Amino acid sequence: MRNIILIIIIALSGAAVVESLVRHYNFIVMLKNERKLCESKSIMTVNGQFPGPTLYAREDDTITVRVTNRAHHNLTIHWHGVRQLGTGWADGPAYVTQCPIQPAQNFVYNFTLAAQRGTLLWHAHISWIRATVHGAIVIFPKLGVPYPFPKPHKEKIIILGEWWKADVEAIVDESTKSGLPPNVSDAHTINGHPGPVPGCATDGGGFVLHVESGKTYLLRIINAALNEDFFFKIAGHDFTIVEVDASYTKPFKTDTIFISPGQTTNALLTADKFLGNYLISASPFMDAPVPIDNSTATALLRYKGTLQNSPTVLTQIPPQNSTHLTDRFIDSLKSLNSQKYPAKVPLFIDRALFFTIGVGVNPCETCVNGRRIVAAVNNVTFVMPKIAILQSHYYKIGGVFTEDFPGNPPFVYDYTGHPPANIQTTNGTKVYRLPYNSTVQLVIQDTAVIAPESHPVHLHGYNVFVVGKGSGNFDPIEDPKGFNLVDPVERNTFGVPNGGWTAIRFRADNPGVWFLHCHLEVHTTWGLRMAFLVENGKGPDESLQPPPSDLPRC
Repeated sequence: MRNIILIIIIALSGAAVVESLVRHYNFIVMLKNERKLCESKSIMTVNGQFPGPTLYAREDDTITVRVTNRAHHNLTIHWHGVRQLGTGWADGPAYVTQCPIQPAQNFVYNFTLAAQRGTLLWHAHISWIRATVHGAIVIFPKLGVPYPFPKPHKEKIIILGEWWKADVEAIVDESTKSGLPPNVSDAHTINGHPGPVPGCATDGGGFVLHVESGKTYLLRIINAALNEDFFFKIAGHDFTIVEVDASYTKPFKTDTIFISPGQTTNALLTADKFLGNYLISASPFMDAPVPIDNSTATALLRYKGTLQNSPTVLTQIPPQNSTHLTDRFIDSLKSLNSQKYPAKVPLFIDRALFFTIGVGVNPCETCVNGRRIVAAVNNVTFVMPKIAILQSHYYKIGGVFTEDFPGNPPFVYDYTGHPPANIQTTNGTKVYRLPYNSTVQLVIQDTAVIAPESHPVHLHGYNVFVVGKGSGNFDPIEDPKGFNLVDPVERNTFGVPNGGWTAIRFRADNPGVWFLHCHLEVHTTWGLRMAFLVENGKGPDESLQPPPSDLPRC
């Protein structure tokens, strides 16, 4: 059962109402029997819901969530895209900012949505549990502040995901032991439903988006999948994109949305077609020779007044390797950059970093074929510690991590051409230290050690400006000449293209330890992750605050 308590605080002046509220939620993590794709299995859920409950708030509200772990596995919750200014202890990645919540234990996450509005998501951040433990965060503007686009008639949440018939923990455990890639998912889902499945009639018809003729709807679209990029389409209808990752964008129209794991997209949809049913599709994108689940999740958009048994208008699913569609969508994204919502892109850079990312193999005596597939950043395969990095930093516990993560690749080669003969990576729990308030430019380069592949990369604790991207090897002399330093899109999760590079900029004004990793869970598991340690500034407002008293212990 969902248990939500909303507390409204009224100002002492009597007439005025405080806009910033404290909103309390209870999350009870438990096992639930779920029947999908013609089989029953027990999955981990929050408050018995899949997808989990939506958190509703306004800009500058404070959120407290009491998480009680009644499942059989250690757990943490990450509030994906929340900047956590001064509340790094609540960020959630296991063994980075906190030790996990153990079974029969609980922990209260407390954070403020400072200067943020839009759509984000929350999800488990340990192992592959986020496959079923995830949900939406909806942040409305402050009272009396309108959207910078036409007000919609209604708002709808659409969560895209993946489904495995088997237990995902068993799948990842077997992969870790064998050194081989894990099984791909068995289906994709839209709000928990895959749509019709051949030979299976247990889905109950799937998700239906009900609309009325002439009305405009704001779709809050979230990719909560573990390993799949999606194309999202509604037959016969166009979208107007107005926001990504809780940052407003210059509006543009498209009939196909591209969205990677961890990303959110707000789109206006006008119901301007004839009465009837229209197919909604979420199909995978992959432009590399990598095994993926190639199933398409489907749902229906249904106009009010549509006759029973009316036919469904179909849509053409994009080819799986439609790189031109992904490029066109990504290149169309620009920050709104208005007087009220400026794009504060750092123009002068204190730290210029260059990270290579990719997949390789290391020797493994106990693995199949004597090798283990690994992933790395600057040739470092990240090893998860036994004590949270933030705790060891705050309490000065030695031996947990080192501060020698390389700011550039340890050796130079043709990153998108011929790989070096030795493709073995090094292992370590390494962080890169950044001075408080320093401005950072980070170029992330995909590599072709095994095969080039696109990567959605997520930086915790920050929004970043995506100032450039390109194909092939990054040219530090010529490529920066084309950077967009006026209105680049602002994101918390950004794509690095197959066989190419992406450049981001941000200001390190949030002290703490902040995870950077590929949001394809299989790559994170293999070690494509690192962390930034951002130093304190001057005084308590620019320093890491003490941890909460109930912070879990390792």
